[in-house]
Formats: sequence, C-alpha cells, structure tokens
Amino acid sequence: MKKSLLALAVLGTFAGVASAQSSVTIFGVVDLSVAQVKNGNVKNTEMASNQLNSNRLGFRGVEDLGGGLSAGFWLEAGMNNATGEAGGGSGNVANTAGATSAQLFNRRSTVSLMGGFGEIRLGRDYVPSFWNTVFGDVNGANGVGEGLNLVDTALGSGNASFVRANNTVGYFLPSNLGGLYGQAMVAAGEGNNANKYQGARVGYAAGPVDVAVGYGVTKVNVGGNDFKVLNIGGSYNFGVAKIYAFWNNNKFGALKQDVYELSVGVPLGQGELRASYGHANKKGGTIGANDANLVGAEYVYNLSKRTAMYGGFGQIKNKGAQASTVLGLGSTATPAGLAGGKSTAFLVAVRHSF
Repeated sequence: MKKSLLALAVLGTFAGVASAQSSVTIFGVVDLSVAQVKNGNVKNTEMASNQLNSNRLGFRGVEDLGGGLSAGFWLEAGMNNATGEAGGGSGNVANTAGATSAQLFNRRSTVSLMGGFGEIRLGRDYVPSFWNTVFGDVNGANGVGEGLNLVDTALGSGNASFVRANNTVGYFLPSNLGGLYGQAMVAAGEGNNANKYQGARVGYAAGPVDVAVGYGVTKVNVGGNDFKVLNIGGSYNFGVAKIYAFWNNNKFGALKQDVYELSVGVPLGQGELRASYGHANKKGGTIGANDANLVGAEYVYNLSKRTAMYGGFGQIKNKGAQASTVLGLGSTATPAGLAGGKSTAFLVAVRHSF
C-alpha cells in the first residue's frame, strides 16, 4: 500500500527523512490459523501464525540519484498477530533464524545502492544458501507441509545463520543477463562465530524453468569444524500444474543431513491445491538412521488479490532419535516432538496482505 510522503510526514513515522525519498511503500501480511497439533500422544489446539505467508510489517523506499544509480532501504518486522508480539516465532524467544525479541526489524534491515552493475546491500538479510529450500517448495517457507520442517538447521553446531544473518555485505547480479541470476554474501561475526557466514547462489530462469544451486559456510569453528550447506532447487511450470523440487545437504564435521522434497501446485479456479512429500536422512557419529518422512496437503482459496482462506494437513513420521515436528516454529504451547514418533497437524486459516 503506497503512501505519499505527505501522509508519512503526518503520521510522523519518518518525518525527518521522508522528503529525501523518491518513493516509500508500507506493506505487510497478517496470517493466522486455528491448528490442532499432535506430537506423539500429546495433542494441543492453538493459534498458529505464518502458515501460508509469514506475518510482517515493513517499510521500503527508493531514491533516484541520477545517472542510473539509486539508493534504497528495507525495514521488515515479524510479528505474532495471535498475541500482538513483535519478533519471530512467538516474539519472546530466540528462533532458528537468529532473531530475538530485541530485534524489531528481525526479518530484514538493509540499505542498498543499485544500478547497471546490480545491487550492493548491507545489513540483516536472508543468506543466499537459504533460498533454494524456499523457491524449490510449493509451500515456500511456511506451513505444516513444508520441506523445511525436516531440516536440522544446526546439527548441534550452534549455527544461527541458516535463514538470515546479521552484519552482512551482499552483491546481486543485474536483472538483464538473459535469465541468469545470482548473489554472494559475507557476514561479519563481530565476536559471534554462529553468524560468521560466507555463501553464494546462482541460477537460471526462463519461460517455465527455474533452477539454482546454493552454497554457504558458517565459521562456527566448534571442535575445529564449520557448518556447511549445499543445495539445489527448482521448478517447472506445465501450465496445468507446477512441479517443485529441492535437495539440501547440511554438514558439520562427521555429521550430515540430506533432505529432499517434491511438491506440486495445481490451479483450481480461484484457488490452488498443493501437495508435498519429503524425506530426511541423518548420518555420521551417533545419529545414523535418524530419518523422517513428510507428507502434506493444502488448499488455498483466494477471496481477492489480497485475502485468502486455506486449510492444510501435514504429517512427519520420525525414526530413531529424530523428533521433527510439522509446526516446529509454532507458539510456546506447541507440544515437543517425540523421538521416533509422529507429528501431525490440521489447520484452517485466513491470510490478508497489504
């Protein structure tokens, strides 16, 4: 929802800087579901956020500097609209994206210079090695059927930069390279090796095809080992259906986890039917044979361009010591996962974007 500079000045939010911007946009998502979760023999009914799209409130702006050069900013805060709390997850605990309640703009906080050379971006941002697990999944990074529910984002390393990192310097290729795209990033640890990240992603998108490979290393240096990510993701649009797939390998010393997922989206009138299947396999050390299988189904019905109702089902069957859950970043009331047990959830929800 675009607002004029005058309106922003009246609101007072950016009264001191609004006049310097060529354009400023206020945007957001409010997404809330009623979910029934059963992990092992423990069942709970709860309000779960972020199951179609992640809740957010954001401000972004661009200023034309002339000569093909522009500057921009992006400030994006997560929230739990079930309670009104700011931040990721429940808004009052640290989460696997490395955010805490002290970080207001925990989803993204960046400033950029853009031109024919591409984009140079500074600040808290998504890491490039994360994106293939999102764009290679019909569910993106949300829902009880998403493949990310199977991914162990740390393997005991303490890694906090699987999704996002603080203190980053990123570069993005320009968009006029005939379908080729890519980015590279480094993140300063500033005394925190769990955030000391280096990574890149390169891909090709043209017509119905989109495929990319990503790689990242977080210099956790625990026991002389670092946390490493390698993945491939892509999609193909057949018109009557769009097929998605990703493979993700996380490695920490002798420990590693491979996760793959296949998913599909089928347009049905004003809605879309989605289905997914995923498999996780851990190896090395004492965690061998700790596998898990995921199945998910979801139907999204668009009431308008901005509002949707949806319902979903997801189930993970764990083996060995694996204890993945289909609502892994739910509220603090979500039952804990059970090693070798099942995790099942049903939900109905509404999402509105602005």
